[in-house]
Amino acid sequence: MQLYYAPGACSLASHIALEESGLPYQVVRVSLRDKKTSDGVDFNTINPKGYVPALKLDNGEVLTEGSALLAYIGELQPSRGLIPAAGTLENYRVREWLVFIGTELHKTVGPLFSPKTPEATRVTQTEALKRRLSYVNEALAKRPFLTGERFTVADAYLFTILGWMGRLGIDLAEWPALKSYYERVEARPTVQTVLKAEAPPS
Repeated sequence: MQLYYAPGACSLASHIALEESGLPYQVVRVSLRDKKTSDGVDFNTINPKGYVPALKLDNGEVLTEGSALLAYIGELQPSRGLIPAAGTLENYRVREWLVFIGTELHKTVGPLFSPKTPEATRVTQTEALKRRLSYVNEALAKRPFLTGERFTVADAYLFTILGWMGRLGIDLAEWPALKSYYERVEARPTVQTVLKAEAPPS
């Protein structure tokens, strides 16, 4: 498998999930500015949507959309427990979080990165984001990970979104459970491996 990623983008979640899975994979860096891969290929020929992540499977097919990739990767390696067995309520609990993170956190954050976003919209989006972070903070005050005692693909996604907060001037210290959760996930050896792999050369 080949994961197409861009440093600092939401593809970090899929990269973490692949590392957690223990499966063999390769990564290909993408410049989102000029839509070129590190090996000179026009990324639009791989994913016409023009954004990461994209996962090229061993049969040549390409899977896109972060939530879909995360569920797919999780189910490839059941023994790792990255997502419970398909068809179980526990599986849908992880998917429930994937959808929430994708629609209520990820899409709320997006406009905050654009310099073209009007100030009134920026204020509204920030207020909505903070309300949703408070909801997640309450959930994590009761358990170490989103669905319980085990790290799942949903945690890889939440960690990725929380990592953007500093760039937006939002201090996680406002939500103690979220802050300790972020530090706990960041300390995982697999996460450290991925963060180092995606870090710019010194």
